[in-house]
Amino acid sequence: MNPFLSATTAAGGASDVAVAWDRGNDQWWDWYMSLADGPAASGPLTSPAPHDPGPLPTDDALAAELAEPYPLTGAQVAHFRAESFVKLPGVLSPGGLERLRARLREMLDAAVDPAVGFQSLEMMWLEDPLLRAAVLSPRIGGIAAGLLGADRVRLYHDNALSKEPGAGRTPWHFDAHHFPLASADVLTAWIPLQPTPREMGPLAFARGADTWRLVEDVAFDKHGTSYDRGVSEAFRAREVAVEDGPFAAGEMSFHSAHCFHTAGANLTTVPRMVLATTYFADGVRVVDAPTMVSGDWRKFIPGAEPGEVVESDHNPVL
Repeated sequence: MNPFLSATTAAGGASDVAVAWDRGNDQWWDWYMSLADGPAASGPLTSPAPHDPGPLPTDDALAAELAEPYPLTGAQVAHFRAESFVKLPGVLSPGGLERLRARLREMLDAAVDPAVGFQSLEMMWLEDPLLRAAVLSPRIGGIAAGLLGADRVRLYHDNALSKEPGAGRTPWHFDAHHFPLASADVLTAWIPLQPTPREMGPLAFARGADTWRLVEDVAFDKHGTSYDRGVSEAFRAREVAVEDGPFAAGEMSFHSAHCFHTAGANLTTVPRMVLATTYFADGVRVVDAPTMVSGDWRKFIPGAEPGEVVESDHNPVL
């Protein structure tokens, strides 16, 4: 039995996830990270190249930057739709990202046990004006709408993710398995808050909008690592191309809910900090039967019941 599951969520077969998650979202992450295959990260940690973000903007200056539209090109939209992800350069200034990193660090340090290797925090935009400006940013929300081809998008949730030095890899997964939203018109902006070399464990993407179909028959394993291993083996057997390059300062990725992705261990001396924000096309409904893989989803879409349109005040239109 997986040590992070309760007696209720552990019951049934390894692929039985029909019950509701009955612990917090931080405990959900502890469980999910335990499903990664392979040996624990080991060896000496390296120091990443020095990075000078330049002058840091004031909160007002950063909010103004976040309000400016990003000039999304047709080629970038076509890449997203063909590959299920796209990496965009220069979405935010290095100084702006450094300011967001400092704010997220403060919030994580106040809320999370420092001994935890993969630290997370959600719904920060409800508490902090600077995070609200970032999460509800017209610049980032506009990119999301443009990539999805939606007139309007709503927020699902925000997520601070800090993979501490020496923390292990993230298992292969796709977000449609996680989010209880009955639509493919869902994407996540992955916003690294520092330059992210390969040794730090940047997000890596399986190329191809339909690649997820190659692993539809791999049985999920809520107790162990067989699902992650099975997906890896299937991708190798089918020679699926994987984009696992570094992220430059200011570069962000946007991946669809059907994009399979993973991330390596952080083998550097610096936490790999990320702000992840998920958006969906206005009008999307809750799936009929959310599962434990969706974690404490009611925290993100309060009042929305299975089958209903998601339009709570926690899911504002951007």
